[in-house]
Amino acid sequence: MSLEELRERAKKVSELAYSPYSKIKIGAALEDEKGNIFTGCNVENSSYSLTICAERSALFNAISSGSRKFRRIYIYSNDVVPIPCGACRQVLSEFATDLEVIVENKGNVKKFKLQEILPFAFSLDSEDKND
Repeated sequence: MSLEELRERAKKVSELAYSPYSKIKIGAALEDEKGNIFTGCNVENSSYSLTICAERSALFNAISSGSRKFRRIYIYSNDVVPIPCGACRQVLSEFATDLEVIVENKGNVKKFKLQEILPFAFSLDSEDKND
């Protein structure tokens, strides 16, 4: 899938976000190693800690569909620069330490590797990874 197609999927799903509290809509399109795309949007709740971010929504969609290895994620928002929060970074790192993370806000695109924005991710075998 082309980067433009991935972008369009993230942009489209951002419009489905449920964000009555923050008014911030974010969409994510996650590509697995086979080129399959899984989308997710943020879904807020009046009990804020029960809110789910677009990145985790897309990842959980992928996992529940049987995917386990991922290439890249495109995160789109018209409202904010959608850098993944710490929880999303950690959850993504469980499945894709070398994940390419692409974020866009109002035409401004930034690209990172997940390891750059979460350099010391926790894992059960983190002692081996950080040597």
